[in-house]
Amino acid sequence: MINYVTAGESHGPQLTGILTGIPAGLTLDIDAINAGLSARQGGFGRGNRQQIEHDQVTVVGGLRHGVTLGSPLALTIQNRDHAHWAKIMNPTSPATPENTLRQVTRPRPGHADLVGGMKYGHRDLRNVLERSSARETAMRVAIGQICKQLLAQLDIHLVGYVQQIGQVKTDPQAGLDVADLEHAITQNDLRITDNTKVDEIHELITATRKAGDTLGGVIRVVATHVPAGLGSYTNWDTKLDGKLAAAVMGVNAMKGVEIGDGFAAAASHGSQVMDEIDWNAEDGWSRLTNHLGGFEGGMTNGMPIIVKAAMKPIPTLYKPLQSVDIATKEVKKASVERSDTTAIVPASIVVESVVAIELAKAITETFDGSNLERLKRTIAEYRDELQRY
Repeated sequence: MINYVTAGESHGPQLTGILTGIPAGLTLDIDAINAGLSARQGGFGRGNRQQIEHDQVTVVGGLRHGVTLGSPLALTIQNRDHAHWAKIMNPTSPATPENTLRQVTRPRPGHADLVGGMKYGHRDLRNVLERSSARETAMRVAIGQICKQLLAQLDIHLVGYVQQIGQVKTDPQAGLDVADLEHAITQNDLRITDNTKVDEIHELITATRKAGDTLGGVIRVVATHVPAGLGSYTNWDTKLDGKLAAAVMGVNAMKGVEIGDGFAAAASHGSQVMDEIDWNAEDGWSRLTNHLGGFEGGMTNGMPIIVKAAMKPIPTLYKPLQSVDIATKEVKKASVERSDTTAIVPASIVVESVVAIELAKAITETFDGSNLERLKRTIAEYRDELQRY
């Protein structure tokens, strides 16, 4: 079964990832992984850090001659900005007055700073923010890109993109063809499908930056040709839509997840929401609509999976809000760290990545994932069985 863990701090030497359960025999396209990492660093509204980092993944285990071995994949991404923080973030040197500069004692509202310090007993909140930083998501994107390559070998395709920034909505009725969506979102620097909204959103982000404020938004992920029956109705913790929701909520700044129509379904009648069932000899089972976003009873039903995520504005404000210094208990303005005006564009790639990871995990939970060619045959036989049901 696929699983993963990441390690590393925002300004530490590197990010490290261990990915287990990827089948043997998958030829990895390292350039495609790096393209995903590069896309994560892009988007209008990003801060100066992205001018320093040029993320590239190095695979140091589980790969031979470009092909996975079935053993754990070990990945690293170097933090180039560590050169400016080498003394302060040195993993092994003892603490001295020289290397404990830039301590953080004024927690930011909305960030993990204060609660993390309280929980783990840190008096320098840099120990919290360095790990709670969205920098960690670079490794999740690398891992997600590997899982996307596995899914593509199984003819499962997905894309994440931006549907709303601030109060500006962009084409909420965008279609479900992944290739069309991917083409549309590469036509601008916002990963939106509606180019007529680009200037309006650019102006909004620019005005927000000048005001020292930040913006959030809504992300949409579409996954197609996912076989029916992934997940299970038998226990609460086996429902795949629940696992997807948890994975998406595990991405920094996400405050809400919808499957299909989501909260809008609460204001509808059942006759407007339930997807009527159809069947034909050529395609087998299908639904006439997809209000439920590809899920029934916690299981995929063969329709496209639709996941939406609500991202709050970034908590680091250049015009900071009130805080309290943890050392003196004086009321002061919160600390200011280098940040973005909005990170909704890279967040759409991160959310896409964690959805890919969960789908790949569900595949390897359901079928023997030891070897790619065997997995392909097994899933092809399974699809055929379901069509004949």
